[in-house]
Amino acid sequence: MNYATLLATTLPRESNWSIGIGITMVVCNLLAIAIGRFAIQRKGAGPKLPIEFPDPFGGEFGVPELLATASFGHVLGAGVILGLTNAGVL
Repeated sequence: MNYATLLATTLPRESNWSIGIGITMVVCNLLAIAIGRFAIQRKGAGPKLPIEFPDPFGGEFGVPELLATASFGHVLGAGVILGLTNAGVL
């Protein structure tokens, strides 16, 4: 049995940071924020953001909502980046 071939097929692909990975993470975070705007039921329950941003989706968006949606976006982005990297797209 050829162990070198077997070892080469089971090693995970690695990718260094690139602009494609950065754009993928930004898109995943924006998607998570958009999902969170409609999914969060008790909006504005915590402290407000210190800076006023334009609000295209309506409603209040505070620190807890920002942290929750950004965390979900990073988990989603990590999964998408790993999947696209293993598929050979990124």
